[in-house]
Amino acid sequence: MKTQTTNPRRALVVIDVQNEYDTGGLRIEYPPIAGSLQSIGKAMDAARAAGIPVVVVQQSSPADAPLFATGSHGWQLHEVVTSRPHDHYLSKALPSAFAGTDLADWLRQNEIDTLTVVGYMTHNCNDTTIKHAFDAGLQVEFLMDASGSVSYANRAGFASAEEIHRVFSVVEQSRYAAVLGTAEWIDCVATRKLPERDSIHTSHQRALGQLAKPQAA
Repeated sequence: MKTQTTNPRRALVVIDVQNEYDTGGLRIEYPPIAGSLQSIGKAMDAARAAGIPVVVVQQSSPADAPLFATGSHGWQLHEVVTSRPHDHYLSKALPSAFAGTDLADWLRQNEIDTLTVVGYMTHNCNDTTIKHAFDAGLQVEFLMDASGSVSYANRAGFASAEEIHRVFSVVEQSRYAAVLGTAEWIDCVATRKLPERDSIHTSHQRALGQLAKPQAA
């Protein structure tokens, strides 16, 4: 497990908070979109008040794409983001906010060592960005109530949005990020308390302990 930064220099990265996830073809199912949008707004407001820079990321696809077609209503940033200021803007074509963008350089120039990730989706662009940041040596925080997932069904099976969001959050906490709610994160920012982090080994040992408990009749 990485050594925690005792005085984190954070940036809040707001990933793909676009109309496609609210009123478009990829509406977030879990947690409910209204709640996650509210949490994203609160995180952006708290970051601004604390002097934490905000990076807004926008997914862009070709004009004839079924989702996030550049220039379409679904592609446009949601008003919860457009109504608030930000410090840096990125357009991306791939899941990770680092891929094909200047995010890594911008973070380095601004001496950022901790990324706080919000936005959509938990299991796709957020997860990819979190893993990219972790591999680059950054500390990561993930606000699980300021994100969300959709359900999937394919030849591998079916998974509900709740299942996907929950499992990915558990995996992130096992090594890659400190997973917490927006209110808890705001308290950490205000009090300088470090969020709880974990490891694969301790997460697994904890699970074995729960599995060994007698099941209720």
